Amino acid sequence: MIADGVEDEEKWLAAGIAGLQQNAFYMHRALDSNNLRDALKYSAQMLSELRTSRLSPHKYYELYMRAFDELRKLEMFFKEETRRGCSIVDLYELVQHAGNILPRLYLLCTVGSVYIKSKEAPAKDVLKDLVEMCRGIQHPVRGLFLRSYLAQVSRDKLPDIGSEYEGDADTVVDAVEFVLQNFTEMNKLWVRMQHQGPAREKEKREKERSELRDLVGKNLHVLSQIEGIDLDMYKETVLPRVLEQVVNCKDEIAQYYLMDCIIQVFPDEYHLQTLDVLLGAFPQLQPTVDIKTVLSRLMERLSNYAASSADVLPEFLQVEAFSKLNNAIGKVIEAQPDMPILGVITLYSSLLTFTLHVHPDRLDYADQVLGACVKKLSGKEKLEDKKATKQIVALLSAPLDKYNDIVTALKLSNYPRVMEYLDSETNKVMATVIIQSIMKNKTRISTADRVEALFELIKGLIKDLDDAFHDEVDEDDFKEEQNSVARLIQLLHSDDPEEMFKIICTVRKHILGGGPKRLPFTVPPLVFSSLKLVRQLQGQEENPFGEEESTTPKKIFQVLNQLFLQCAEAANDCDLEPVAYEFFTQAYILYEEDISDSRAQVTAIHLIIGTLQRMHVFGVENRDTLTHKATGYSAKLLKKPDQCRAVYACSHLFWVDDQDNVKDGERVLLCLKRALRIANAAQQMSNAARGSAGSVTLFVEILNKYLYFFEKGNPQITVAAIQSLIELITTEMHSDSSTPDPAADAFFASTLRYMEFQKQKGGAIGEKYEPIKV
Repeated sequence: MIADGVEDEEKWLAAGIAGLQQNAFYMHRALDSNNLRDALKYSAQMLSELRTSRLSPHKYYELYMRAFDELRKLEMFFKEETRRGCSIVDLYELVQHAGNILPRLYLLCTVGSVYIKSKEAPAKDVLKDLVEMCRGIQHPVRGLFLRSYLAQVSRDKLPDIGSEYEGDADTVVDAVEFVLQNFTEMNKLWVRMQHQGPAREKEKREKERSELRDLVGKNLHVLSQIEGIDLDMYKETVLPRVLEQVVNCKDEIAQYYLMDCIIQVFPDEYHLQTLDVLLGAFPQLQPTVDIKTVLSRLMERLSNYAASSADVLPEFLQVEAFSKLNNAIGKVIEAQPDMPILGVITLYSSLLTFTLHVHPDRLDYADQVLGACVKKLSGKEKLEDKKATKQIVALLSAPLDKYNDIVTALKLSNYPRVMEYLDSETNKVMATVIIQSIMKNKTRISTADRVEALFELIKGLIKDLDDAFHDEVDEDDFKEEQNSVARLIQLLHSDDPEEMFKIICTVRKHILGGGPKRLPFTVPPLVFSSLKLVRQLQGQEENPFGEEESTTPKKIFQVLNQLFLQCAEAANDCDLEPVAYEFFTQAYILYEEDISDSRAQVTAIHLIIGTLQRMHVFGVENRDTLTHKATGYSAKLLKKPDQCRAVYACSHLFWVDDQDNVKDGERVLLCLKRALRIANAAQQMSNAARGSAGSVTLFVEILNKYLYFFEKGNPQITVAAIQSLIELITTEMHSDSSTPDPAADAFFASTLRYMEFQKQKGGAIGEKYEPIKV
């Protein structure tokens, strides 16, 4: 059935176009021969095609545009006729004899355009006559297109200020009256379309009306372009007349579209100065009108206007814009009790944006908006509507974007109350937005109270808000979220040690409930923050503040249960040997019991060796115990190269530059010899497995360790030992079974160049290297 209807309509359109073109052809022939009577005859017959009721607005528009193009040519002919002496008044009378009213009125509008331009009669009289005569067409579609044609041909002939048609008898008031009258009649025709035809075709009619809305809205655009409409005229005449028509039509589609048109086409300063009148119309609109969108656009325009120049801000204060908008939103929500929560949040989000632009210094206004939002959300479960939650994120993001400072947002008491209504996923999104804002603006959060408030806001990232951790959470997303929390923890700082200690305790309280998956991300940054505080307190008395509850290094170590090696190093700096030893013990237990992956073991043992090397707090017995353990772990690594490197790294545990009591040359040499044996074993294993000797890289690395301790003055590292190792490497490199390794060759060559350079330096170091033959 639908297909048949479309085919029929195409046939009717084709027939209409054919009839129009045929009559247009004869009209052109009459125009070319200056035959006015035939031109009028065929133009009337051509325009009769527009009398059809069979076409949809879309198809009718195609037909209309073809007729419009022909009418422009006819208008040019009428102008030429008046130049040749034909009376425009007679012509105006003559076209009124056309048989059918629709062609007659199109011709009348066309001649009327020439009539006004001739200035033989006041423009207001011709315009009034035309707008009144058009009442003769009451069919909605035909009437709308006719009046649209009238608006089109007259728009450049209105008696506006500065216009050539302005005079003693013609004023801007007449221009406004003409456009308003045409607008009113067009809107009535447009609304009438809704009530024609059967109820089952309601959707079809609404679609057709939507296609025609710009014909009506164009009148408001014409009004906005009239130069003579100042603020007073707009306030006293234009806006009240337009709003009267909008409210009285009681049509949902018309009210939504026309209110939006008013907001878009008229100047921002006019809206600001007529807020009372404009806002007063919103509660009178039909309950089904999408007021939230229109009102939000109004606030958006006013926000942009406020942001455009600081000079306009006093105007907002003068008219008490915030108070009026806030009251209007309350009345609209009250008048529409069934308004979805999305609409409510959208309105308050727009109001908050407006408030932040116009009154950035009034945090109480912003908090008032958030409080109103909380009031509407109260009694509801967490929001499941994705659009509503997205709008809440926009609402909560607005203060962050405006102030670039979470500290300011933390002063808004209703801010966390709004977040309570977000579901877990959206809560995490908002928490991420907050952290990103802090990172971007490098915001300093330096009190425990503010940290407490902040961590309440971002708790969606710190712990599971639901009963269980969701397995479906993407692992990469989870890591990124937790890394952002870790970066945040590192930014928290106070110069006051007592306050910093409170911050650490506050963070610890929040992150300990995060579960085993989060702790590896969140504990390390807290550890490092604590170590910074320990170093800050280093050297102070046990009770520097004169209070029982003062912050001390020992107390911090007690609070942070898992510092391990990092805490041991900090304890070393504070000369707390028992504490440092305990943390090393814990680190060793962790290594033995929980680290089974070979790569992780390599990383861990080098971390242990590096940390232990820097320790100066241990007595001989404790240091020997820890060092013996470290060398034992090194020798038990899975791969020979890893064993070798870890063992020669242990040599540094027996010779520390800034500790005179840790300079045991013999044990250094023992480590290096042991490393050589392991390197040699690795070579032999490689030869047995692959039939060729492995790289000499390990030997070159050990040579560099020999040179390091040789320079440091270790008496056990002799010239003979170094010379022997050089010869060993050379022999291995030239062996038939050796595997070519350009990197190892370059490394060895670089080492030899270094030795030669040391020789050439002269002085004590040159003398040391002189006996070595390179």
